[in-house]
Amino acid sequence: MTLLELSSALRCDPSPPYRIMRVLVHLKIFKNKPATQLGPKVYAQTPLSKRLLKSGQNSMAAFILLENSPVMLAPWHVLSTRIKGNIRNSVFEEVHGEDIWSFGAANPDHNKLFNEAMACDARVVVSAMTESCIEVFEGIETIVDVGGGDGTTLRLLVEACPWIQGINFDLPHVVPVAQECDRIENVGGDMFDCVPKADAVIIKSVLQDWGDDECIRILKKCREAIAEDKGKVIIVEAVIDEKDEKEDIKLTNVRLMLDMVMMAYTNTGKERTLKEWEYVLEEAGFSRHTITPIHAVCSVIQAFP
Repeated sequence: MTLLELSSALRCDPSPPYRIMRVLVHLKIFKNKPATQLGPKVYAQTPLSKRLLKSGQNSMAAFILLENSPVMLAPWHVLSTRIKGNIRNSVFEEVHGEDIWSFGAANPDHNKLFNEAMACDARVVVSAMTESCIEVFEGIETIVDVGGGDGTTLRLLVEACPWIQGINFDLPHVVPVAQECDRIENVGGDMFDCVPKADAVIIKSVLQDWGDDECIRILKKCREAIAEDKGKVIIVEAVIDEKDEKEDIKLTNVRLMLDMVMMAYTNTGKERTLKEWEYVLEEAGFSRHTITPIHAVCSVIQAFP
């Protein structure tokens, strides 16, 4: 697309989009194709810019729109109150009058965007899991996804592992937005009370929202849902390695920034180090665990009774 075509589509003077595109090209979000005898310089897509499209399997548009929405930006403006210890609740609750989950239940449009954003993340993570460690799911006939949102994680998982039957488990106000899918049952409930029984539990990007005490309670409920002899809990979360300098620096940057996100949005949530994961798993009664890095921000933690 040429600058003239872009400004015409936006119905604006060419100068503002030119200046914006100059930055985006410099950041390698878009690229320039130089002018030729056949026509002027044009702007072209890159793999990164294609993720900004609202359509497409690899779209991250909803995630970016969520994190840049006024609702999610507001807590950052008063983060200092949390650091100084001037509030007892989360910064999100201080700004909006209720915690992030209650806010979602009361605001359907925000709840829809939130679930679409989590689906963006699920597409990236499930692809990385099934490419790097499909063996994690071998021998599992039934699996429950705790905090499964709109069911994207489980839908992609059963597509990659057709031998699995799934239960998508989330809060009652979330489950109605989950799409119907063969071999998946959508169930509403509270993970602090009870988790549906299955061969295995998968819990992705949920434990980061909670402090150690709540995390241990959730993990105990997950442990109760699986068989003592052959069950396992599959935790898909970031693991911060404070010593390994060989880690992908970009992924490490994201993991550390996610910890700041937890500080802004939740009361006690955090991203955990290896030692912190060992602590909560041991306190929840698991006898052993393994950690498998994948090409994503998250790692795959398998916890066994």
